[in-house]
Amino acid sequence: MAVSDAQIAMVEDLFHDIGPLTTRKMFGGLGIYANGTIFAILMSDGVLKLKGAGAMADVFDAEGWTRWTYQRDGAQTVTAMPYWSLPESLLDDPEQASHWARRALDAL
Repeated sequence: MAVSDAQIAMVEDLFHDIGPLTTRKMFGGLGIYANGTIFAILMSDGVLKLKGAGAMADVFDAEGWTRWTYQRDGAQTVTAMPYWSLPESLLDDPEQASHWARRALDAL
């Protein structure tokens, strides 16, 4: 399922404190950028994820955020991507969501 205009508006509202955002639809989801740097993605299933680099990956893990992993059909290994799902409590709190997004951006 493709990302809707309403979902894009939700992301822009949630991260409005970050400053001007740009978005780009890709693979049924949405890339979310600040100053040309991708810091979040909205998956086609509606799950919003922040990018974690360096020490931020450890912070997300310590906070108990769920990391995006996948396993190809027939593969033995699981691949971990550098994105963590925002907790549902942040989806209704633009101030805190933007705080976490700024931290993620600072680590990129």
